[in-house]
Amino acid sequence: MNTIPNTTIRMFGVLHTARQQSGLPSTAQVYLPPEGRHALDIARELKLPIEKIEGVFVNHFAYPPDRTIMPGDRVAFIPTGIPGSDWLTFCLRRDNALQN
Repeated sequence: MNTIPNTTIRMFGVLHTARQQSGLPSTAQVYLPPEGRHALDIARELKLPIEKIEGVFVNHFAYPPDRTIMPGDRVAFIPTGIPGSDWLTFCLRRDNALQN
C-alpha cells in the first residue's frame, strides 16, 4: 500500500502555536486514502486540541470540522475565535450556497 504523503495540512492561530510549542511544524504532510478522511480524524492524528478547532478551509472554502478531506485538497484548520464566529458562520453559509 502506498502511504506517501499526498496532502498538505496547515494550522493557524492557536493551533499553529500549539504545534510549535510541542516542537512540531505548523504545516504537516499526510497520506489520505482515495476515499478521504474526516478533518477531525486528521486533527487527532496531528495532536491538535480538538476543542480549539472551529472549522476547516478546504480548497479556499470554509466548512465545519467534520468535513471529509480528499487527497490533494488544500487544507487549513481554523481555530476558535479567528477572526470571529460570526465571520465563520457567514463563510459556511456562503460557501454552502455557492456549492449547491
